[in-house]
Amino acid sequence: MALPDLRPVEDFFGQPERAGASISPDGTRIAYLAPWRDRLNVWVQDLDSGAQPRCVTADDSRSVLSYQWTNEPRWLLYTQDEGGDENWHVHRVDLHDPDAPAVDMTPFPGVRTLALEQPAARPGKAVLHLNARNAAEFDLHELDIATGELTLLARNPGDVASWLTAGRELFALRYTADGDIELSRWDGETAQPHRITTFDGDDYPLGVCPFEITPDGTAAWIGSNRGTDRTRLVRLDLATGAEAEVDSHPTFDLDTRAFVFPTLPSPLIRQRGTGELLGARYLGERQVIHAFDPDFAEVLKNLEPLSDGDLAEVSSDENGLRWIVSFTRDRDPGVTWFYDHATGECRLLFRPYPHLDPDSLAAMHPVTITARDGLALPSYLTLPVGIEPSGLPMVLMVHGGPWTRDSWGCDKAVQLLANRGYAVLQVNFRGSTGFGKAHMRAAIGEFAGAMHDDLIDGVDWAVERGYADPDRVAIFGGSYGGYASLVGITFTPDRFAAAIDYVGISNLANFMRTVPEFAKPGLIANWFRYVGDPGDPQQEADMLARSPITRIPEIRTPLMVVQGANDVRVVQAESDLIVDALRAREADVDYLVFPDEGHSFVNPENLIAMFRAAERFLARHLGGRA
Repeated sequence: MALPDLRPVEDFFGQPERAGASISPDGTRIAYLAPWRDRLNVWVQDLDSGAQPRCVTADDSRSVLSYQWTNEPRWLLYTQDEGGDENWHVHRVDLHDPDAPAVDMTPFPGVRTLALEQPAARPGKAVLHLNARNAAEFDLHELDIATGELTLLARNPGDVASWLTAGRELFALRYTADGDIELSRWDGETAQPHRITTFDGDDYPLGVCPFEITPDGTAAWIGSNRGTDRTRLVRLDLATGAEAEVDSHPTFDLDTRAFVFPTLPSPLIRQRGTGELLGARYLGERQVIHAFDPDFAEVLKNLEPLSDGDLAEVSSDENGLRWIVSFTRDRDPGVTWFYDHATGECRLLFRPYPHLDPDSLAAMHPVTITARDGLALPSYLTLPVGIEPSGLPMVLMVHGGPWTRDSWGCDKAVQLLANRGYAVLQVNFRGSTGFGKAHMRAAIGEFAGAMHDDLIDGVDWAVERGYADPDRVAIFGGSYGGYASLVGITFTPDRFAAAIDYVGISNLANFMRTVPEFAKPGLIANWFRYVGDPGDPQQEADMLARSPITRIPEIRTPLMVVQGANDVRVVQAESDLIVDALRAREADVDYLVFPDEGHSFVNPENLIAMFRAAERFLARHLGGRA
């Protein structure tokens, strides 16, 4: 295949023309995200009349990423924070009055809204978690969408991590002192919990996902690995706590990535009008969907041939007849279709990035790498188009979390790097989720240990097979991946020719002390167990020994550091510490701080500036395509 043209960074990190489409409950309109003043905003368009779409939100400071139709056709809800501070507010749009400004339904300074839902049993209402009373405690409120009235349903006594509603009944999930998760029925009269069951924190270090109430309110569909290595779908009886298996896959886990990234699809596909369970998503190298409802099985049979990708977002009208679906693909992301099950009509609505030719982009190849202790590491290798795959400069891209995973699909950073002539390797090291409990538990006590060895084993695998030039390998990651980049140049200083740390951790103890207060109870079963307790002097000493900040003299690799000033997860001090220490030694370090970003960059001009700098940095030290 011919060598593709070098594409400008803007082609990869500019705004999509359209994305994130969903259909209205009555099936007459679609909403989607598209640019307005270089920010993604919500647009609405009639499906059948041919009328021009209109922009219904007007945020020119930060892109809107999450919105919801309401059952009342007049209103639409969306969430927005300020500068990446993750203090999400709920806004309401009046679709009957396009000139009316959006209304902030949670207008409290510093408030954060979580778990915005519209239960079928509460028409015209939304339930949400708000920390308006106490920054560390989320109370359960009911929002009247039409009037804006907020009603307190349950006051958090201080130990409730999240709330669930089933009709008029309330349930609470609480962390115990040992990090277990206790499910209780909440007595609204006495404000007392009545325990139903307890989930072992060792089995559920991040929590239980999914956890969705059945339409009749008597049970919940949950992802369970009780007594198994893999996460399967069970029905949890809310009276007895008994679990009954609904479905499973012989080798794949339920796809629970939405627990960490809420903009990703839920593992459960449900009927919009009734809430009944239609299907479930499992994820291995690629996605598999199991259909439970015969009608949905017929719909699925007609949807899947529309693309050779994996079915991503799905939405239907209340009758389950008209559908809007998008697909995950490695070289043509987010292609979106309309399908009418009553007539059989299918039509392509849009490609988010029509300027990108799929044939010029690089395929993402699933590979399995065997770690030095025999653990299988599901991974992905992307090779540049039109270049002999031998002795290439390579970038090891390390995912964040660490409790998430790399998966098949179009990663804009990977495609930019491949276009510049780099091979890209993504390793699902031990501790990554979605590969069973044993794979995750193998990471206990292994920060800067076996978790890093897995990455080095991945590099060795690529070198031994001739893909990578051992003298031209860089490491690049965000969040935990940024920590891994810093570990790479402090614990194995001779292995990498360059490193990029994006919002990464430099001091494990300081990171754990500075996470938001409301998140600290949830650290017991994951960070405390896997890394240590910074309040224990002996454990803190071990954490410091695994922290790059204590190994500054080992750094001789060129380093680029990128930080959002409003990051509440990995605070700016984590980057300042490492950069100040290196500059005191007159070491080679580039530092970019963006004042209007948080932990995940959103504004396109910032992403473009970051990746332009990364492109120059890597070309200088690895010698990719000019």
